[in-house]
Amino acid sequence: MRTMPLTVTRLARECRLSRTTLLYYESIGLLPKPRRTPGNYRSYTSNDVERLRQICIYRDAGVPLKEIRAILDGPRDGAAAVLRRRMLELSGGIQRLREQQLMCARLLSRSRQLRSTPMITKEKWTAIMRAAGLTEADMHRWHAEFEKSAPEEHQEFLEFLHIPAADLKRIREWSRSWKEPQKS
Repeated sequence: MRTMPLTVTRLARECRLSRTTLLYYESIGLLPKPRRTPGNYRSYTSNDVERLRQICIYRDAGVPLKEIRAILDGPRDGAAAVLRRRMLELSGGIQRLREQQLMCARLLSRSRQLRSTPMITKEKWTAIMRAAGLTEADMHRWHAEFEKSAPEEHQEFLEFLHIPAADLKRIREWSRSWKEPQKS
C-alpha cells in the first residue's frame, strides 16, 4: 500500500502524466487545489488520486475536459449521456475515415490505370524531341544528364513511356556511356 499523501511529481508519475498536465488540471479546477505542507509543497490525498484516475480514463476515451468536469461534478448517471454522444462522434469519425480510405484506394487504382495506359510512347517522345530540333547527340546528352542527376526518376520516366525492360536497360546503359565532347 502506498504512503499518503503524494507530492505533485509522484502523483503525476503514478498516473503517467506530465507534471505540467497535472498542474494544468489543477489550474482549470478539474483537479481541486490540494492542501499544502508546512514547506509549501502540494500534498495530494487518496481522493485526489481517484479523481485524477477518473480524469485520465475519460480523457483516454476522448472526452473533452469541460465534459469530464461535468461528469465528475454532476449527477452519478451524467456520464452515460456524454459517453453515448462520444460514441456517436467516434462512429461518424470512423465513417469519415473509411470514406477517405476508399477514396485513397480509388485514386491509387486510377493512378495504376493511368500508368498502364500509354499516353505517350517512346516513338512519340522521340518525334517530339526531333521536332523541337534535338539531334541524336542532343537526345543522348539529355538522357545522360537525366541518368546522372536523377537515376530513379529517369527509370520512372522510361517506364512511363512503356519501354520494354530490355530496351529500358539498354537506354540507361547508353545514357551512362555518354562522354562530353572535347572542345578544341
